[in-house]
Amino acid sequence: MPRYLYEVAYTPEAWAELVKKPQDRIEAIRPAVRKLGGKIESAYFAFGDYDIVAIANMPDNVSAAAFSLAVSAGGSVKSIRTTPLMTIREGMRAMRQAKRSGYTPASAD
Repeated sequence: MPRYLYEVAYTPEAWAELVKKPQDRIEAIRPAVRKLGGKIESAYFAFGDYDIVAIANMPDNVSAAAFSLAVSAGGSVKSIRTTPLMTIREGMRAMRQAKRSGYTPASAD
């Protein structure tokens, strides 16, 4: 099943609620991911532009996008970024296909 990296940044209001009443949001979202046919593989708090990073197995791009849209529509996040992930083996297959593609870069002429 394809994997996706989700990076989530909470709004200040969401943080205020979580500080007031700490809760495991991964467990809270797990049923929504399951309803879309997916499974959360791992999740972490993070420093920087995003507060949570998670890797989820989702059936396809449509399901991955549906989850991202649902989270965005909920109002507790100021941004969410969804990145499709490839295994190293898949990446190497892509490199081999790129080599055979016949693509030629633009020239300065």
